Amino acid sequence: MNVTVKKILEEGRADGVFAYRSVHGCLFPFLFTRENMDALEPWKPFKARYPIAKLLLLQARQNPAKTYGVVVRGCEERAINELFKWNQLQPRQVILLGQACSAELAQYCECWKPFPDQLHFGEAVAGIPQSRRVAEIQAKAGEERLDWWLSHFNRCIKCFGCRDVCPVCFCTECSLEHQALIPAGVLPPDTSFHLVRALHMAGRCIDCGLCEEVCPAKIPLRALYKRVNTLVENIFDYKTGLPDGLSPFSILGEESALPDGKR
Repeated sequence: MNVTVKKILEEGRADGVFAYRSVHGCLFPFLFTRENMDALEPWKPFKARYPIAKLLLLQARQNPAKTYGVVVRGCEERAINELFKWNQLQPRQVILLGQACSAELAQYCECWKPFPDQLHFGEAVAGIPQSRRVAEIQAKAGEERLDWWLSHFNRCIKCFGCRDVCPVCFCTECSLEHQALIPAGVLPPDTSFHLVRALHMAGRCIDCGLCEEVCPAKIPLRALYKRVNTLVENIFDYKTGLPDGLSPFSILGEESALPDGKR
């Protein structure tokens, strides 16, 4: 990592590069520039994952004239592809550096593509074409499946962690906070909270699983969004996160041109 990232910075191809740095033995996202690139470390595989695409988006919004590199896994590349399509990032602003996930992480995430299109670090492993977790839920009878989901939704404390960590939640005004739609101060919130968010994730979720990992109530959100993505793919023939095509919910890109990500 140190040689590849340092070369990009030295050549002036990017104003900064989001990579990883050890802090007390753990790797954390860090923005490297020419001023601190001596702190770069050799790449090594690791399990921890962060909303690095969201950090990139925040930095790019604050500095629209600058270019940034970013080390991405397969899901993070898919997130940035969606941000390109929704006009939240511009391809000229971003240099992607791919890192592969381990076979263990691919199995844990049931990820269909646990590597980016271009690999700079690590070796690609096979993806998982079908989700065992989703299949187990779908095998339940209709009423049983509804009760199963409601039992999970009813644990929600409306902390907004799922929304805040999501790399493709980019709206500056969130409908989940609309008082007339989802009142505050009521626990548990009614099911509209997760149903509205699931609809917003349709054609947008890139299956990183961060929402489920940060959920203090351990709601199986990843399975929910995997199922929603499957429906979008079957109905609209749209695979979320691929570099080509527009989400069927983007209104052919017209709405995505609104300033500051407003909806």
